Amino acid sequence: MLVNEFLANSARQYPNKLAVVYQKERLNYSELDKLSGALAIKLVEIGLKKGDRVALFLENSHEYLISFFGILKAGGVVVPLNTQFVSRELTCLLNDCSPRFVIADSAHQSVLKGLIDSNFILLIDKLDLSHYHGSWTMDYGLSDSDLAMILYTSGTTGQPKGVMLSHKNLNANADSIIEYLGLCSSDSMMVVLPFYYSYGTSLLTTHIKVGGTLVIDNRFLYPNVILETMEKEGVTGFAGVPSHYNVLLRKSALRKYKLSTLRYVTQAGGAMAPAMIKEFREIVSHAKFYVMYGQTEAAARLTYQAPEFLEKKLGSTGKAIPGVELEILDEQGKKVNIGEIGEIVARGANIMSGYWNSPEETKSVLRKEGLWTGDLARIDEDGFIYLVARKKEMIKSGANRISPFEIEEVICQMPGITECAAVGIPDEILGEAIKLFVVKNGVNITDRDIMFFCKKNFASYKIPKEIEFLPSLPKTSAGKIRKKELV
Repeated sequence: MLVNEFLANSARQYPNKLAVVYQKERLNYSELDKLSGALAIKLVEIGLKKGDRVALFLENSHEYLISFFGILKAGGVVVPLNTQFVSRELTCLLNDCSPRFVIADSAHQSVLKGLIDSNFILLIDKLDLSHYHGSWTMDYGLSDSDLAMILYTSGTTGQPKGVMLSHKNLNANADSIIEYLGLCSSDSMMVVLPFYYSYGTSLLTTHIKVGGTLVIDNRFLYPNVILETMEKEGVTGFAGVPSHYNVLLRKSALRKYKLSTLRYVTQAGGAMAPAMIKEFREIVSHAKFYVMYGQTEAAARLTYQAPEFLEKKLGSTGKAIPGVELEILDEQGKKVNIGEIGEIVARGANIMSGYWNSPEETKSVLRKEGLWTGDLARIDEDGFIYLVARKKEMIKSGANRISPFEIEEVICQMPGITECAAVGIPDEILGEAIKLFVVKNGVNITDRDIMFFCKKNFASYKIPKEIEFLPSLPKTSAGKIRKKELV
């Protein structure tokens, strides 16, 4: 199935059902289908050909959805761009993907000036699509193996790479997520994750495919506003990375809101301290909590932890999603023993076809065994996976290999600590030592307090050599910690 058929099918089945809520805008499926079809006709009229890339430089909005499906209906390839990027970063990506057009809005027009010919910039809020009528019938002979999206990785460890995702990749992952979350047309998602992030894209594809509702609010800086929107719209789902839950627990009035319609929440985008998961579940006890793990290269999702196993297997990212096979392999490609550390390798219809314009990078991760994720993990006797670290972030101190996830998870259990990050720093004797960056929650904690806590909870080789307090940790726009900026 083609991704644009998600919308077409839901528009036929639920024409008057609310598809998207954004500020004062409310579009039903019939309206979203017609507007995206009108944009497709416009794109073809001005020269878009099958396989041409169209960059999206838009905040989450109803206009993003119109553009997303309009591009796909016209046979194009969607390339979402981070709206926080500055000219230097945009130039790099635009040169890499060579888009036929860039769709933006007036608010972001100035950033694009001088980077691309103005004739190739379409301002979605200025386009008049009213004279384009009729349903979309043009057939480009597309198959599900054709490219649908190029999603650039967030670049936490280096230069962003363009992940090529086919219609088949996105469809397979959407089906898996729909299955294990039990999504249906009565579901509505509170969207605070950007759509240019793979986790955000998965919210879009799954809910449009089942005929659900996307409730978009970009004001997470004001978390109580988000909670009010959730109650007002009666959302059934919320998705976030650890920093979102951190904000809700520490900087919002979460305990004052009933959120009675909230059926489930999902968390991915990095390890979340088990203590924080427990605290959230105590406050919002009626909502199922799904811990998940994935990669952009997997069209978003690889594992999920079913809520019924959350307490028994706290700290695990669960097992493979439906349709995906996972193995933990050593450097020679052999399965590791239970409890031993190896790299997660994935196979499934959701795995990317490669990196755009990067054949060597593609060969290094797509091998005969599958997608080598670069994530180190161990597996227990029941088949549950526990992440240890990114391969590049593992701290090598003397003869010991130390997981920063373990250090961070334990430190975050200390009262008064909001979040922390453990990184390796050069050490003349050991090669690397641990440096801990800590964000306090307004409590008078000293480095001596933390060292005393560490000595009670860690073997001597896991105790940080240095501790630095920060007002906040540097993060990507998707909420992932930029550890590279800390070393």
